[in-house]
Amino acid sequence: MEILLIGGVVTAMALILSAWLMTFAKWYPIPGIDGTFDFATMIRAHVDYALMAVFNFSFFGAAMGAGIELPVIACWCVAIGGFTNPSIFVVAALDEDFWDKMMWKVLSGISFLITTTGFVWVCYTFVQHYLSV
Repeated sequence: MEILLIGGVVTAMALILSAWLMTFAKWYPIPGIDGTFDFATMIRAHVDYALMAVFNFSFFGAAMGAGIELPVIACWCVAIGGFTNPSIFVVAALDEDFWDKMMWKVLSGISFLITTTGFVWVCYTFVQHYLSV
């Protein structure tokens, strides 16, 4: 279950890094990248990193507070998906043709599937605990 803490820290650090990346991209335009960098998509990544960090920490805190042991694989799914989902937006912000490439569609689908599995499993565990009390 501690992987949720690591996942929360990693996504929080990616959150800070994405903020600095956007700041430096505005301050110091890089020839070849300037003009192709999609700030709107990067902001989506930034917000998604924040949400995923909060989910990782919240799931861990809620489970610890309630005395629930979350399934380890579900926690790994939340931690992995919590990092890969926003990271997909980072790549999309740097690649104009991102959404047209099959490789990214497949990887996005896998990432979303892993994330969804983790979230549903963790939520199911909370509901199962509530119903058994």
